[in-house]
Amino acid sequence: MSDLLHSPLHAEHEKLGASFTAFGPWNMPLKYDNELEEHRAVRTSVGLFDLSHMGEIWVNGADAAKFLSYAFISNFEPLKVGKAKYSMIAAEDGGIIDDLITYRIEDEKFLVVPNASNAETVFAALEERAADFDVDLKDESRDVALIAVQGPKAVEVLVPLVEDNKQDAVTELPYYAATLGKVAGKFAVIARTGYTGEDGFELIVYNSDAKELWDELLKAGAEYDIKPCGLAARDSLRLEAGMPLYGNELSRDITPVEAGMSRAFAKKEADFVGADVIRQRAAEGPAVAITGLESDQRRAARGGAEVYVGDKKVGTVTSGQPSPSLGHPVALALIDTAANLKPGDEVEADIRGKRYPFTVTETPFYKREK
Repeated sequence: MSDLLHSPLHAEHEKLGASFTAFGPWNMPLKYDNELEEHRAVRTSVGLFDLSHMGEIWVNGADAAKFLSYAFISNFEPLKVGKAKYSMIAAEDGGIIDDLITYRIEDEKFLVVPNASNAETVFAALEERAADFDVDLKDESRDVALIAVQGPKAVEVLVPLVEDNKQDAVTELPYYAATLGKVAGKFAVIARTGYTGEDGFELIVYNSDAKELWDELLKAGAEYDIKPCGLAARDSLRLEAGMPLYGNELSRDITPVEAGMSRAFAKKEADFVGADVIRQRAAEGPAVAITGLESDQRRAARGGAEVYVGDKKVGTVTSGQPSPSLGHPVALALIDTAANLKPGDEVEADIRGKRYPFTVTETPFYKREK
């Protein structure tokens, strides 16, 4: 793995005994000790994640909002300063290039956070689409670190480290909002976002400040038994929360319509890349849909398992595993809409040549108490 990119916190993860895995071009922590304990820490107290493999792209200029509304499927012109929006970038043929979060930091300044494996592809697509717009694009993906504090005790851990005059603002920061400030004396983008289904924050800091911030967060979280968490726990947490993962649920093979994102452009009049195909698909209705499945037996259906109603194949599992929080297997699958399945309907998943019963269910599988 010597040719893989390392997070600025790589040495810290080694000290903590992490095992690593390749994710896109990066070598990132998979787990530190026990991924189930990491998962449960986030659900019951607080966990700390290094997400420095995620992309960070700045879009600045007079046409920034107009440009993003053309480049992505959503309308960014109404987005208020300090707010964030989940959206997708599509190809001309309507296929999903990536799903991403965009923060409006100032009127003419946006921060786009694409997935790790797609950051370079997204930046190239934005450059290609920017020709007719007054915008400046800057890819800082390898210059900054992203550290996430997630769990019901995230506020208690983070806020004491925030500069005094910003503590109330960070405490009261709404979900999908962001502000700028200092944390442990380090300048940061402070966002109330996450990929776990819990309350929490994502902090973007310069690489040179990452180690000190990481250490200070671990110290601040010690009284809450904070645990450093790897990508294994992140995956089980996001699956319980019913959140799609690019490369599993999302790909170039489906459009945002199949991903349930028609609402993003339903009232949008302006043109955007892929609009003709995507709007036509929305009018016709999706051929497949991301669908939740659960079972009360013990065998988990993993990605690639085929889903049947009787002898008819109706779909394929895209993500699946035993749910640490619920105590039974859950899965997301791309299911043919022609099967007309609804919550409560019974299906079977083929697991190593044997059929096991699953029930169609609404997502998220897990929802935190407010």
